[in-house]
Amino acid sequence: MLWHELTIHTTEQAVEMISNFLHEAGAGGVAIEESGTLNKPRDTSYGQWYELPLNDIPEGLAVVQGYFAEETDMNILMEEVRARIAQLHEFDIEVGTAEMSFKTVDEEDWANAWKQYFKPIRLSERLTIKPTWEDYTPESEIEQIIELDPGMAFGTGTHPTTSLCLRTLETVIKGGEEVIDVGTGSGILAIGAIKLGAKSVLALDLDPVAVSSAKENTHLNGLEQEITVFESDLLSVLKADATTKLNVTLPVQVVVANILAEIILLFIEDVYEALTPDGVYIASGIYKNKEDVVREALEAAGFIIEGAHRDEDWIAFVARKR
Repeated sequence: MLWHELTIHTTEQAVEMISNFLHEAGAGGVAIEESGTLNKPRDTSYGQWYELPLNDIPEGLAVVQGYFAEETDMNILMEEVRARIAQLHEFDIEVGTAEMSFKTVDEEDWANAWKQYFKPIRLSERLTIKPTWEDYTPESEIEQIIELDPGMAFGTGTHPTTSLCLRTLETVIKGGEEVIDVGTGSGILAIGAIKLGAKSVLALDLDPVAVSSAKENTHLNGLEQEITVFESDLLSVLKADATTKLNVTLPVQVVVANILAEIILLFIEDVYEALTPDGVYIASGIYKNKEDVVREALEAAGFIIEGAHRDEDWIAFVARKR
C-alpha cells in the first residue's frame, strides 16, 4: 500500500500542535525528529540506550512527518494544515519556516520501521517504559514497568514533556490518590500514576484516536479497573450527566495535564474546582517563553507554586490548592 509522506520543518516548541493538526487531518501516523546537536547531552543516568545517532537538525528545530492515504489530495490538505499553522502565531508559538513537502512511500518503509528505535527507557529509579515488542528484565524490586504501544497517539516517554511529567508525578504521588489526567494521549501518565501508587485515574482526551490508544495500553497493563478513559474536551465531562461513571470521587487529590501552555490557561479555574483543598495540580508541556504567564495565572486562580521542574526548554509546575 502506498502513502503520502508530508514533511514539515518547524520548531520543537510547535511540534505537539502540528502533530495534532496532522492527526486531525487524517494522518495514519506521525513521526517527530528533534534536534540531536551536541549541545543537548543525552541522559544516561539510568543506563538509557539510544539507537538513533545524533542528527544535524539545528538546536531548537524539528521535523514532523505525517502519513496520509494514497487517495488524499495533498495540495488541499497542505493548504488546510498551512492555515492552521499560521494561526499559532496568535498564541506566540514560533513555528520556524514551516516549510512543507511530500513524497509517496511504500507502507513497509515506515509503518513499523520506527519500532526498532523505541527501546525500554529507564526514566527514574522507579519507572521504566517498555514497548510491548521488547524484552526487558527489571533491575530492582522497586522498578515499575509501563507496557506501551503508542500506536498513532502522542506519548512514548521520549519527549521531554512526557518524561518530565512522569518524574514530577513520582514526587507527588504518595499512595491512594484519585487522579485526573487531562490530555492523556497514549495513557502513559495515567498508567504511571497507578504504578506509583495512585488509587484510580480518570484519563481524558478530545482525540478519539488517543482515547482508543489509552484504552488499549490500559488493557496491556491490566489496569482496566483502576483507569477509566473518556473522550472529553478538557474537563467538560465533569459537568456532564451525573450518572456517568467516572471511576473517581470528586474532588480529587491530583490533576495532571501535559498539554500546551495556551490550553492550560483555558481551564485553570476548572482544575481548581476539581481539586480537594491542598490538592496538587501538575501542569506540564509549558515551553520556557510561557513560564511567567502560566505561573501568574495559576497564582491568580489561588494556587501556590511549590516547584518548577525542568527538562531542556520545558517546565512542569507543581501547584497546590490553597
